[in-house]
Amino acid sequence: MRVFLCLLTIRVFAVSGLEAQGVSDSLIQEEAAVSQLSGRYNLDPLAAVVPFGPGERLTYNVKIGIINSGSAHMEVLGIDSIREEPSYHLEMSLKGSLLFGAVQVNDHYQSWLGTRSVSSHRYISDVNQLTYSRYRNFEFRPEEMSWEETESGDMGRLATALPLDDISFLYFVRTLPLEIGQTYTLPRYFKKEGNPVVIKVEGKRVVEVPAGTFNTIVVRPIIKTRGLFSEGGEAELYLTDDDNKHLVYLRSKIPIVGSVTLHLESISEGSPIHTGVIGP
Repeated sequence: MRVFLCLLTIRVFAVSGLEAQGVSDSLIQEEAAVSQLSGRYNLDPLAAVVPFGPGERLTYNVKIGIINSGSAHMEVLGIDSIREEPSYHLEMSLKGSLLFGAVQVNDHYQSWLGTRSVSSHRYISDVNQLTYSRYRNFEFRPEEMSWEETESGDMGRLATALPLDDISFLYFVRTLPLEIGQTYTLPRYFKKEGNPVVIKVEGKRVVEVPAGTFNTIVVRPIIKTRGLFSEGGEAELYLTDDDNKHLVYLRSKIPIVGSVTLHLESISEGSPIHTGVIGP
């Protein structure tokens, strides 16, 4: 997926620490926010059973090689209505600087994933790196089997009636059973040239990250476009070996840059809106 090459290959972030009291206050604020979310959204008997919900937030330390180079987060901000379907508002954001502040990076990605269809309705990419800035807003209309990039007016035919984008795919993978040794072939990327997306479940491994030590399932995603998950990227996702399947660790090899990794720092659980039960 091309977005992750942009996210990870050119960042050497300067990250400042927080005072202990500041961290404590931040945790209290996060807990209060999750509490508010839990009362804001009613259970929906039509919602698909998924291992995430409004209020979920995962934060990461980013490394290039062995160098601490920045931070990132993934969050379910809430639920919005997109073309009459309630949709999870997903966000991935990175901020920092390259070469001790010589290059500023501020990237923000959003996706709206239908709570019932588990397919993407909208994808926004807002990239700001050095002198390069690009804002793209993709609207997906499965009823017309079309997509449109509203800033340029570019249009195309959807590859599937249940499209997924770069960000929503990471959440969709968490809904799969992920049985060891299995390969899942998914023709779900919204552009035809990106399909099929192949998900190989490699095995299990114990991983230690700042958030703790986790039993994980190792997944290798391959997508037929340029980027971190291309066939030559050797990307691996480490997801918790439980019903939540949180992304704990991500590793990839990228030409010139070398090894790029994401390390989970914290988890704030979300509030499910479905009425089903996750797991067997």
